[in-house]
Amino acid sequence: MDINASIIDQQLTGLLEKHSDWLPAGDANKQRSAAFVLLCMANCLDIPQEDAVELLTEGGNDAGVDGLHIGEVEDGEFLVTVFQGKYKINNLDGTANFPENGVQKAVNTVQVLFDPAKEINLNPLLKPKVEEIRSLVRDGYIPNVRMILCNNGAKWTEQAQRWIDQSGLPEKQTLWIHFNHNSIVEILRKAKTVDDTLRMVGDAVFENFNFRRVVIGKVQVSEIAELFNRHHDQLLQRNIRRYLGLNENRVNVDIHRTLVNPESRENFYFFNNGITIICKSFRHNALQGANFQLKLENMQVINGGQTCKTIQQTLNSPDLFADYQNTYVMVRIYELADDDQGFVTDITYATNSQNPVDLRDLRSNDAFQKNLELGMKDLGFTYKRQREEGGAGSSVITSSIVAEATLAVWREKPHQAKFRRREHFGKLYDDIFRELNAAQAILAVLIFRDVENERKRPSAETPPPFMPYASHYVSMLVGRELLHDQGIALKDVSHRNFAELRQRLQNNETNYHARAVEEVTVALRECYGDREISLQQLSATFRRGDLLEMLGSHE
Repeated sequence: MDINASIIDQQLTGLLEKHSDWLPAGDANKQRSAAFVLLCMANCLDIPQEDAVELLTEGGNDAGVDGLHIGEVEDGEFLVTVFQGKYKINNLDGTANFPENGVQKAVNTVQVLFDPAKEINLNPLLKPKVEEIRSLVRDGYIPNVRMILCNNGAKWTEQAQRWIDQSGLPEKQTLWIHFNHNSIVEILRKAKTVDDTLRMVGDAVFENFNFRRVVIGKVQVSEIAELFNRHHDQLLQRNIRRYLGLNENRVNVDIHRTLVNPESRENFYFFNNGITIICKSFRHNALQGANFQLKLENMQVINGGQTCKTIQQTLNSPDLFADYQNTYVMVRIYELADDDQGFVTDITYATNSQNPVDLRDLRSNDAFQKNLELGMKDLGFTYKRQREEGGAGSSVITSSIVAEATLAVWREKPHQAKFRRREHFGKLYDDIFRELNAAQAILAVLIFRDVENERKRPSAETPPPFMPYASHYVSMLVGRELLHDQGIALKDVSHRNFAELRQRLQNNETNYHARAVEEVTVALRECYGDREISLQQLSATFRRGDLLEMLGSHE
């Protein structure tokens, strides 16, 4: 029995015991297989397990897709991650290859799913997601596909790889990844500290500044590649991009292109912004004049993770004629004490803020977030300001769900709430959180949760076909109804009338939802008349915010 396979199987047992309701109905083996896919998605995408549940698409007519994640549009492109899982229930030795027929099915899936002109019969969980992808494709956005084949064994065979190579799928748009029990355990262990040596070439600048030590110099890219070959993504624990070696985007492609081109390779130092490393301490021979060898304790890359990973992957590719001896990258190293955690956050934010990133953790200590935490505690709720904070339950509310629900319900920007999540803690942060009190935030979340629960488990036998895309719009309309019935404006919502508003929402939840759905139905009729609307059209309509003008405002 493989020890890592055993560890993951034990985690699946715990998941089944605690959250069997998350998984599709069926026998124990089917549920365990679905739980494995869920665990793979949560760890691969670095999201909570309860969020990964939303990505499960297992069932009849699933085209070999067990999970599907659609990323946001960036630079005219969007990332789609497709998961297919194969779990050996009675074999935990970790040696079985991913099945060849599973690879064949995955190839067929990619060839069909991303072509808007091809008809395919899909289950109700998968079809709306696929049509959303096809809608984006019709609007001119380019999909980049990661096909992640998950199992508790070895990679697929050479024959299966030949099928992938001969599929005709464009390599620049399609990335094939094997993810297994060892991959999950490696991610779970990434909190281990890293102590290692880094060699600088030529002169370097050492300085004591503001009670902290700093060194800046140049390092051969081969040194960076070897460093990451030894420690992998443990070096990126603090990096807010959390590059798990599974991301491919325009920036990485440009870095790779510069490295492989002999004419531009030696100017890489000038073209790249460099790498920022923090550590608990560094030591060097101060008697030397150049070519320092630094011993670093508890080192972490907080900026330049994509550069590091792309260097690693490029230099690990077999190329007998590539010479990287004169290819360097600038490295900045800051020695920071254990009590400098707030400063670490400031550095990470400052060195990453020029690019769109998930800033939730970096905003977690500002006044807006701390005030919400205090206010919610007084109202009987627990507010989680950071992603890494544990805990779940109906009384636990995360900052990410507050941002999404508030933007949809009270700020009345439902399309931005769903399709611009990357900006909730960036460009849209002040719009969302300024002047938001705890009572308003909780009510927005309760409304959004109710609407989402109805979407997932509809009470109607035949819910409207637009419901998979309309939760944020319906939530906005429910919020309007609640304020209208109470006869107040949003600014009047506070801890003083929170209990009354919450009770009114509970008493009228069904009626509010029904009226909101009817309003959306009428708005769609105004937009399209009585003709039939395809799922692709519906997806585009809600994504672009076409209905907001028809829905008007109560104010």
